[in-house]
Amino acid sequence: MHIGVPAEIKTAERRVGLTPGSVNELVRRGHQVTVQSGAGHGIGADDATYQAAGAHIAEDAASVFAAADMVVKVKEPQPTETAMLRRDQILFTYLHLAPDPVQADGLIASEAICIAYETVTDDRGRLPLLAPMSAVAGRLATQAAAVSLESPRGGSGVLMGGVPGVPGADVVVIGGGVVGENAAEIAIGMGARVTVLDRNPAVLEHLEQRFGAGITTVYSTTDAIERTVAAADAVIGAVLIPGARAPRLVTEDMVRTMRAGSVLVDVAIDQGGAFETSRPTTHADPTFVVHDVVHYCVANMPGAVPRTSTHALNNATLPHVLAIADHGVDAALRADAHLLRGLNVHRGRITEPHVATALGHPHVDALSALDG
Repeated sequence: MHIGVPAEIKTAERRVGLTPGSVNELVRRGHQVTVQSGAGHGIGADDATYQAAGAHIAEDAASVFAAADMVVKVKEPQPTETAMLRRDQILFTYLHLAPDPVQADGLIASEAICIAYETVTDDRGRLPLLAPMSAVAGRLATQAAAVSLESPRGGSGVLMGGVPGVPGADVVVIGGGVVGENAAEIAIGMGARVTVLDRNPAVLEHLEQRFGAGITTVYSTTDAIERTVAAADAVIGAVLIPGARAPRLVTEDMVRTMRAGSVLVDVAIDQGGAFETSRPTTHADPTFVVHDVVHYCVANMPGAVPRTSTHALNNATLPHVLAIADHGVDAALRADAHLLRGLNVHRGRITEPHVATALGHPHVDALSALDG
């Protein structure tokens, strides 16, 4: 199979779909890989490094898309990229389609086979291709909150960890999954007072067992969110419904109750956002203020640390890339029910039920779609 790796073009996105090591694994198995010139600069891998791994170098994205049977990316295709997809071409990347009807319509029109990292599952019902980036995003979320609390950034001037005799920040994390646990870990390590809300008692029990007295856990209800948000210096939105739009758990009225200079960090923004006042921002212009509350809503947070993020992502995605390349996409999908759950769009039809519901499109069962 011929695999193509274009340079990412989302604002300030410096990750890359395949590392040189991953390219080498594919080439050793007899596959061809074409990488766009400069695609690996953000992780410190120049064109010569990719060539040494066995890749061909293409000058532009159009050449990559034209040559590839499968395109491996990191972020969702931008309109110029979607326009280059063709029928039966495989796209393997993050898609986050539920809040993005324009992208969905483009993928449907392309008649490509589109597999989303964020809906691939494992034997325990987890999301193994989302988990590494969720871990990175959770850790970055606390860092972003700490910086945004600084007075020159519009924050209230509270030091996240405090100093002896002066308490640290009150940090509320909504959602105790991978993002929330990692956000809490960094906040606790910095010396903040941390409260995590979740609706799953098992998640709350796990967090208490791990962090002990360093954390307060609260069963998530509307009343609990209202109370904790109003008292918080920083709130991190870490909720996720696989494939679906994120629930808006913090309303605009709740934001109005927060102290001036408080901070909201919306890690769920690429799934539509957990805060009613959120809108996507970029690394180049990461924050805005609503009701005197600083909002950090960067939709590709792990792109800020591309070396760590790319290698962590490839550790999770490479086995699936190899399976698709070695066996063909239909056989790989039929052989692995977890990879099959990653199939979101197949030759013009939506095959992921949450995405179909969110966008108001008809849903076709994934196996039925493979059968034609």
